Amino acid sequence: MPKNYIFIGAPGAGKGTMAELMIANYKPVHVSTGDLLRAEIKAGSTLGLEAKGFMDAGKLVPDEVVAGMVAKKLDTHEVKAQGFLLDGYPRTVRQAELLDAALAERGMNLDAVVLLEVGRELILQRLTARRLCKGCPAIYNVMFNRPKAEGKCDTCGGELYQRSDDTMETALKRWAVFEEQTSPLIELYAKKGVLVRVDGACAKEQNFLNLKKALKLA
Repeated sequence: MPKNYIFIGAPGAGKGTMAELMIANYKPVHVSTGDLLRAEIKAGSTLGLEAKGFMDAGKLVPDEVVAGMVAKKLDTHEVKAQGFLLDGYPRTVRQAELLDAALAERGMNLDAVVLLEVGRELILQRLTARRLCKGCPAIYNVMFNRPKAEGKCDTCGGELYQRSDDTMETALKRWAVFEEQTSPLIELYAKKGVLVRVDGACAKEQNFLNLKKALKLA
């Protein structure tokens, strides 16, 4: 039976890294709202044109439009056959409500909402020490997950760089937004009985072992 997962956690908690490992090992379809948005705009679909209109006006794309894109993805054969993994979405209770409605319409369930638990101080350290690859989606951390060769990606050899917003000031703001907007999701999904807490404060390999144990995966 295909499994459906959501990963939530503060920025820097390791959602993207754990999602990559889950996809590589268990093959759920990675549903990224950013990727969906870009694809719909490129295709010139009704949803894409609607989203582009808001973006061109310098406005945020409404939750309902993004939810429509997610719902469209849920209808694909690959998601029905393999299940899905939503990484970093929903971020708010409103987004969660829209997702719940889309799942209910399709007779789909959430198997687990994984909360990657990492303390504030470690999150701040991770966010300000992060390095990204220009050539592929790989993410490194100069404190906890260093590349083998300084400044070069282990996977593709691409150049590593630091995002201009990976500063302490920005990291503190991102933490505050998480606390305000996303933390209520923890209580919401706990009440639904689907929240799974996973220690994400270890090295990548141990975090993945923690995740597999929590989800009872072989």
